[in-house]
Amino acid sequence: MTEEHTHSQMEGQDHGHEHGCGGGGCCGGNEGGSDSGAYAFGPFQGSPKTMFFLGLFAGIAACTTIALLLVVSSLASGKGILSLGSAKAADTAVAAAPAAAAPTAAAPTAAAPTPAAGPVKPLDEKTDHITGAKNGKVTLIEYSDFECPFCKRHFATMQQIIKDYPNDVRVVYRHFPLSFHQNAEKEAEASECVASLGGNDAFWKFHDKVFTDTTSNGTGFALTALGPAAASVGVDQKKFQDCLDSGKMAARVTQDQTEGAAAGVEGTPATFVNGELVSGAVPYATFKAKIDAIIAKK
Repeated sequence: MTEEHTHSQMEGQDHGHEHGCGGGGCCGGNEGGSDSGAYAFGPFQGSPKTMFFLGLFAGIAACTTIALLLVVSSLASGKGILSLGSAKAADTAVAAAPAAAAPTAAAPTAAAPTPAAGPVKPLDEKTDHITGAKNGKVTLIEYSDFECPFCKRHFATMQQIIKDYPNDVRVVYRHFPLSFHQNAEKEAEASECVASLGGNDAFWKFHDKVFTDTTSNGTGFALTALGPAAASVGVDQKKFQDCLDSGKMAARVTQDQTEGAAAGVEGTPATFVNGELVSGAVPYATFKAKIDAIIAKK
């Protein structure tokens, strides 16, 4: 922008030299004089004084015309004096403006650590459902779901262990019904109603019947079949149904779930072998190896 403006000024000066003279003014050139002292300027002729003023006016007119043309040209190109001044001021303002600070990324929030699983709740002979060797060296505490297909498979494994280790292993059953198994919660409550009405032996008979007959996956054992199943193990069906309908055993089931989760149970089946968690329906051989190792140390 500055170079073009300077170039325009030089063009104005060149025009001034073509049409002006002396002292930087814009005056006409001298074409010569006559013996009578008269001066001529183009077709005009007169006394020196007249010709002086005539040339002065002509020079002023020429300079004014040239200057006007320069101004119009500058305004048309957007590079007039005012625009140049504004541009320089804008450049200065831009140069002086401090660079915007880059946004500072927020420090990531650390995820809350997952609480470490605590030990499984110890066996309680007054409230737990126990089968097998009363004073067995090995205690299997099982958290299970009556509608879980893997728990049905695991049921067969536990039956085999009890058969193979009648004097060394005891099995404890605790509830962990999963929410997506529609009937599991009520079946767990039903087993508690049977236990409250018929005792521990009735509980295990009912337990075995449900796992034997269910097809699993949520509704494998119909809720309408719970009453007859209770009656088949020696429990008064009406009292059973009253207990089940009251929902009073739901708290016991929830307690088992809460305690299991605190011990690290996340799914079913989950079995603690003398306190060591074994997740899933693992093969019989896996349990056998652990049981044999424990017995060998005692």
